[in-house]
Amino acid sequence: MVALCVLLATAALGQSREGKASLTTVAHVDLQRYVGRWFEIARYPNRFQKNCVADTMADYSIRKDGKIEVLNSCKQSNQEVKTARGTARVVDKRSNAKLKVTFFWPFFGNYWIIDLDPDYRYAVIGEPDRKYLWILSRTPSLDEQTYSAILGKIRAAGYEPERLMKTPQSGARINAD
Repeated sequence: MVALCVLLATAALGQSREGKASLTTVAHVDLQRYVGRWFEIARYPNRFQKNCVADTMADYSIRKDGKIEVLNSCKQSNQEVKTARGTARVVDKRSNAKLKVTFFWPFFGNYWIIDLDPDYRYAVIGEPDRKYLWILSRTPSLDEQTYSAILGKIRAAGYEPERLMKTPQSGARINAD
């Protein structure tokens, strides 16, 4: 998750890669239901999370100004917890599914919710260039049937599921503050 938002802060700002179909987001996100803790189930490898080896999570909360407070955390190979704080803002008010996230102003990255369980049990986060991808869950694991269904959806969206790296989750609550 640390990488998720850091990635988003440095990702391309919305230009689709030549030859790729435009990326579709979910129709609507209820931000009140979306905020809270998410566990990273899998991700595309990226430079921001290269030292994150387990227990990667994101905690989201709505601020008084309407922006979303982001706290990403992960366990590193030395067992220390790494955190990153950022802010997200909705850029598509009709759907709430397209956000911009920053950890280092003035750099913003795309955070597009491209799949979301109707009960908000899992979410898939991507961006238009398809360089970054995360599968998140409200619980430390997903059953294989759900995970396989997600893989089919992301393949249909132009992502390569074989690039995903699963994130070990101990289920332990790590202290991110």
